[in-house]
Amino acid sequence: MKRAIAREIAVRLCFALSENPSGPEEIIEHLFNEEYYKTLSEEDELYKDFPSKKQLAYITQIVTGVSNRAAELDGYIEKYSIGWKFGRISRTAAAIMKTAMYEVLYMPDVPDKVAINEAIELAKHYEPPETCAFINGILGSFSREEVEPNG
Repeated sequence: MKRAIAREIAVRLCFALSENPSGPEEIIEHLFNEEYYKTLSEEDELYKDFPSKKQLAYITQIVTGVSNRAAELDGYIEKYSIGWKFGRISRTAAAIMKTAMYEVLYMPDVPDKVAINEAIELAKHYEPPETCAFINGILGSFSREEVEPNG
């Protein structure tokens, strides 16, 4: 499993957290039950390979981190989405942006440019072009204003 796939799974779990009152641990435990995971692979190619321990740790760090820092990450999205109320932003777009922002802020092993580029590529699979441009603008402003360039 490539990191891009692990990232996409993490984004999907972050999306699930926005709709589910369960905590990140419960959602992760449920998804990564090997029998359940196998059933997903029959429906969605994304779940073809079960993650390695390293990939599972990466996914867990993102999902738990995004959950624990949701208010902070929502604040950044709201700050840079000039003219938009947070409630108007799709939950998918928000999950993608929160994942990228979390990686930029709290995962020094992921270069900033990689986190942002991967988020935009992922958005292209789930969102219309104008939303991808919106995500690109927010993440670009966030990166320029909030973090030291390291990627």
